[in-house]
Amino acid sequence: MQKETWEVFRESKLKQIFADNNKIIDIGGGLRIDPARNNRGKVAGLEWIDERLDKVDYVVMDKVADYNPDIVGDIHDLPFADNSIDAIICIAVLEHVEEPQKAVREMYRVLKPGGSCFIYAPFLFYYHPMKGYYGDYYRFTRQGFEYMTRDFTTVEIQNVMGATATVMNLFPLFSKKTKVFQWIDRLVKKSDSDQTSAYDVFCVK
Repeated sequence: MQKETWEVFRESKLKQIFADNNKIIDIGGGLRIDPARNNRGKVAGLEWIDERLDKVDYVVMDKVADYNPDIVGDIHDLPFADNSIDAIICIAVLEHVEEPQKAVREMYRVLKPGGSCFIYAPFLFYYHPMKGYYGDYYRFTRQGFEYMTRDFTTVEIQNVMGATATVMNLFPLFSKKTKVFQWIDRLVKKSDSDQTSAYDVFCVK
C-alpha cells in the first residue's frame, strides 16, 4: 500500500536521527520500541530501528518511574548540560505538559549545535489524558509550531493526515481505519491540509 507523505517524512527523519547521532534521548518513550520500558510494545513500521539500537546510546526519559525509563526527569527542566545531546525524540508529549513552550526551549538548550529534534504533537485530535499519569492540556497549529521552534536554525513541519481522514479519526468507529479516508484526501487534494490531526516537526539547532 502506498505510504502517505507524512509516513515517508517521519520514517526518513527518524532514520536520519539514528544514522547521524550517538546519544538519542526519547522523552516519554514515544517510539514504543522496547516493551520493557513503555506501556505499549513495538510498533509496526519501525522494525528497521532494531538493527541500529546497538550502534547508538538510546535513552528513554519519563517523568515517572512506572514504565522503567532510563532516566526520570521533567521536560520543563531537563537533567542535561547545555549543548550536550546529539538528538531528541519527543512524540505525543507536548500536549500533556503544562508549559510546552518552556519544554521546547529546554530541548533547544540541551541539544548540541547542529543537533536534531523530532517532535510529534496533535492539532485536531480527541481528548486523551491518562488518569494519575498526565493531563491533556494543549493542541498545536502550524503557526504555533513555527513560533515555538523559532530559535532553531532549520525547521520542517509536516501535517499528519489530510482533512477528511482527520475528521473521521475523531470518531471511535473509524479512528483505526483511516487509510481509505487518506485515499479520499489524495483524490480531492486535501492531503496537505492544515486541518490536520497532528504535525511532525524536525528541527536542527
